[in-house]
Amino acid sequence: MTDYAKDATATIMLVDDTPANLSVLIDYLNHFGFEILIATDGEGALTAAKAGQPDLILLDIMMPGMDGYQTCQCLKQDRSTKDIPVIFISALSESMDKVKGFSVGGVDYITKPFQQDEVLARVTTHLTIQRQKKELAEVNATKDKFISIISHDMRGIFTPIAGSSDLMRRMLSKSDDERLKKFSNRLSTSVRNALKLFENLLEWSMLQQGNISFVPSTVSLTQLVDETMDLLQEHQKSKNIQFVNEIIDDVQVRGDVNMIKTVVRNLVSNALKFTPSDGTITMTSRKIDGFIDVSVSDNGIGMSSDKLEKLFVLQETKSNPGTDGEKGTGLGLILCKEFVEKNGGTIWVNSCVNQGTTFGFTLPEA
Repeated sequence: MTDYAKDATATIMLVDDTPANLSVLIDYLNHFGFEILIATDGEGALTAAKAGQPDLILLDIMMPGMDGYQTCQCLKQDRSTKDIPVIFISALSESMDKVKGFSVGGVDYITKPFQQDEVLARVTTHLTIQRQKKELAEVNATKDKFISIISHDMRGIFTPIAGSSDLMRRMLSKSDDERLKKFSNRLSTSVRNALKLFENLLEWSMLQQGNISFVPSTVSLTQLVDETMDLLQEHQKSKNIQFVNEIIDDVQVRGDVNMIKTVVRNLVSNALKFTPSDGTITMTSRKIDGFIDVSVSDNGIGMSSDKLEKLFVLQETKSNPGTDGEKGTGLGLILCKEFVEKNGGTIWVNSCVNQGTTFGFTLPEA
């Protein structure tokens, strides 16, 4: 208790229709430095909680008018009081009474007659938990602000570098110096890969923070695939990989366009990464019971069954270099899975070592 008191003076609100019955407890808590608020009914408790914002509430159940259960429900429904922990303190001792208390939002339950040291221990525990929650929320808010600033600055750095490297590659494409052309191609590809890795990391971190909005609309899958291939054509050309587009003409799906773009971009990039030069990548689609099933197939290096089982598990994610030394983080497939499921679909994969891999996903048909 004394450790908590060093940080801040906590305020506890006691709600009981006969507060005189709790006078000994009030004196006891006052002795340890707590500030005490008192309410004698449910309505008064709601008003006092909004105004006083106590750190914790000790709430009796059997009160005239609004009982403790109803009071707790109202507290949890109000944005200004929903995070205040509520400990029920009541003569009701049946299991069903305790279960009901937890079901309406209580964090603990003390049965009358109570022991003062037990009340103190439970109060201290929940105040500590509440303080730690606030500290964690502050840390997360600081982290989110940091990520937001870094992402803005990094995008500002990457974009001109990517543009300059592409321009240099085009200017040197007619050069007679093969080493210089090869260098410029690798530089351009490396910068584009770095930009893709950064975007995956940024999107994943935003997803974990709940900062990515879901805005479904009707999306032209055909157009989206064409745009993705335009974006990745430099990587495709550098490895002389043939791309076969068998997507149904004018097929439309229902989903968030930015999320679907990320899925297609990552799956095609993955296929480019693990397909050797002069290989082939094929995209197909088919209609199945109100869904569009999309697949990206390659004739690359493939994967063993052990690797397949760990593909979509964050703790097991480990990126392997591509056939041309391409780097990765392993987050691309994690993003694909979460985005596909967010859009109401499923993702799947088939692969065979040295024969190729097929990734597929479904989306609701528009």
